[in-house]
Amino acid sequence: MSIWWSLQLRREAASVPLARRLLLGTMETAGVDPDICYDLSVALSEACANAVEHGGDAPTGDYRVTAFIDGDTCRIEVTDSGPGFRGAHTPAPSHTPADRTPAPVRSPAQAPADAEDGRGLFLIEALTDHVRYRNRTGRRGAVVSFDKILKWREGAALPMAS
Repeated sequence: MSIWWSLQLRREAASVPLARRLLLGTMETAGVDPDICYDLSVALSEACANAVEHGGDAPTGDYRVTAFIDGDTCRIEVTDSGPGFRGAHTPAPSHTPADRTPAPVRSPAQAPADAEDGRGLFLIEALTDHVRYRNRTGRRGAVVSFDKILKWREGAALPMAS
């Protein structure tokens, strides 16, 4: 069994906890280990906060969050309609499953160690197993997607349904 959901949210700060709560509720109901739930919820919060802050020129607008739990992997994508990423570098090697080809990677330059902003993407990299940054094809905007291998609580509903 797999779980998939997608949200279109307004670029407002109040949308970030809404996306986080939906993800946490889905993972807790499916039986995902609480530590994994926490890591993914922080990563999602950072990606959503970036979409809210950098996701477009208009003061209002939308962004999309899509989450897939399939087997032992959770993939989350956050897509906005902002200017996208400028300058490219490849993040540190990640734990990509051998049967997947990573998407092209674009990432902003590293934030200074004492910066109060600009650490979100690096937190996402630290908390997940595989991260991809790219600009949308043929449209304005950025896509941040990340995967995490799941661990399950004993007696979890989702792995037993497969």
